[in-house]
Amino acid sequence: MTATAEMIRKGRKFDQVLEGARQVFMADGFEGASVDDIARVANVSKATLYSYFPDKRLLFMEVATTECQRQSRYALDSIDMEAEPREVLKQTGQHFLRFITSKFGQQIFRMCVAESDRFPELGQKFYNSGPAVFRSVIAAYFEQAEARGQLQIEDRILAVDQFGELCKADIWPRLIFGMIKGVTPAEIDRVVDGAVETFMARYGV
Repeated sequence: MTATAEMIRKGRKFDQVLEGARQVFMADGFEGASVDDIARVANVSKATLYSYFPDKRLLFMEVATTECQRQSRYALDSIDMEAEPREVLKQTGQHFLRFITSKFGQQIFRMCVAESDRFPELGQKFYNSGPAVFRSVIAAYFEQAEARGQLQIEDRILAVDQFGELCKADIWPRLIFGMIKGVTPAEIDRVVDGAVETFMARYGV
């Protein structure tokens, strides 16, 4: 059992606390969210909240992990895995980039980095909750596309990671370093379209 698992206690109102926290974190962010507000929205006492989550960071990361799982399921359910590679890559890139450039997505990234020494398993738990699943599913799609003669890839996992990095071009570094506050759908389309064309130039048949 991990250190964070030992610190988090589940009980009858656990899901209620988690949903209240999700609403507050999504609206106010980590820094702006108060324990008082979370307890009020969740309709529990602060004592109950602290009995489940003794640290607000642990509560945030539990919410983040749950939200990442939800986003991954939604993305995988909405992407047509029978479509040709350009379409699948475009849909995948748009889902990915919209999430990581969202306010919530940026907060998750910063929290994982900030707490990596104190709670090193937080980042791993978050990664396993969504990104790792998505990575394996897209790698499996690449294998199917290869069998159809649409792609030619030696290392599918590496190819998935390369596409993810291509989707971060330009926008992600400027967001993380505070050079811009947000991105538009047109900017996301521009970066994803470029990522798809670059990827297909390397791996397309």
